[in-house]
Amino acid sequence: MKLSRIGRVSMALVVSVAMGLGMTACGGGTIGFMWVLGTQYNQIAAFKIDDFSGNLTQVPHSPFTSGGSNPVAIVVKPGGRFVYVVNKGGGATTSASGDLPCGTTGGITEFSVGGQGVLTFQQCFQSQGSTPVWAAHDSTGNFLYVLDQVAPTAVCGTAATPGSCFGDITVFSVDPNTGRLTLVLNQQIKDPVTQLQLTYFPVGNTPTMLTLASSCLFTLNSDQTVSPYASGATGQLTLTTNSTINTGATHATSIITGGSSVYITDSGAPNTNSPGQILPFTVGATACSLNTLTGGPTANISPASNPVYSLLDSSSKYFYVANQSTTNTTNPNSSITAFTLTPTTSVLQAIPDPPLNPYPVGAAPVCMVEDPSNQYLYTSNGDGTVTGKVLDRNTGKLSDLTRGSTFTAVGQATCLAVSGNID
Repeated sequence: MKLSRIGRVSMALVVSVAMGLGMTACGGGTIGFMWVLGTQYNQIAAFKIDDFSGNLTQVPHSPFTSGGSNPVAIVVKPGGRFVYVVNKGGGATTSASGDLPCGTTGGITEFSVGGQGVLTFQQCFQSQGSTPVWAAHDSTGNFLYVLDQVAPTAVCGTAATPGSCFGDITVFSVDPNTGRLTLVLNQQIKDPVTQLQLTYFPVGNTPTMLTLASSCLFTLNSDQTVSPYASGATGQLTLTTNSTINTGATHATSIITGGSSVYITDSGAPNTNSPGQILPFTVGATACSLNTLTGGPTANISPASNPVYSLLDSSSKYFYVANQSTTNTTNPNSSITAFTLTPTTSVLQAIPDPPLNPYPVGAAPVCMVEDPSNQYLYTSNGDGTVTGKVLDRNTGKLSDLTRGSTFTAVGQATCLAVSGNID
């Protein structure tokens, strides 16, 4: 078939428009971007997410340097214009490009997000403590909360001579135009020596993760406790009457918020090869208390074991747990276990999908996200890969992507984040 000159021009215009929208003949266009951290070379792998297939393709110039050493957590400002990477410090001293503008100690790196998900380094910020490990925005994106494992005045001892190694939260206000971070002082507590307001908010012993639930903030601490704060409109954190909450966990590994509930994954006693459990709580109306849900802990789905992260889907109907190992010694693999969530009680029940649930993923998953269109689930894995799954909106079951579910990211991948359209 021959096309007229007008027909050829029209076809060229269609192709041009399709390319501009990120569409191809084999895909459904780009519905969002994904960024995956890796500690081996202090890098960030960046991908476009295909709407039709969930396939990941690298954006131009990926991977990018994380700007610091040992990147472990990543946060996208609502609207998608800025990305913040938490560098724990103490890891590899160089990147693949040799460029570490924030140095080798812990800190926060700010990036702006350009076309096709390209990251451009902006500047470095220091939290007030040391060994930062997690960060989260409030719902408005006006404040960034950074969790440090060691507070400025903490004295960390050894097993023989234990010390008070408490952590802290550094609070920053976020400039809506530049993404620049500005320190928010603790108006509740003064330094006993200088009589100046503290520059941080103290929390429990060696914290590992934090989550925000409405006007409450909770940190998960290594002694199996939670430190609760009430969060205000100015970013200020206020101690509640319950300064420490015992979780009842044996080895708590993660804490997330889902609706009005908080969920903690518990891997159980070390070296017991048990499936572990999920501890569900509701947030109290006052004092940011945590109340155990009716029915108590939910057992993880065997043969999965060592749960390390969990996610409630956007519909609040399905709950997923990333597991790093299995009780099946003849078929070792990492997996995702899937549950339904009863709307009225928030009770978890295993999704019947034998023998697929637990669903296999890459080795040693660390974090998990749902894509911006709520069609796909992805895990970042310690083996340097990302695993993608199709999420069935009617049943919560997971299945492999149509064009392959494993994507190469960066060495020793840690956490990942996604964003939709950039506002």
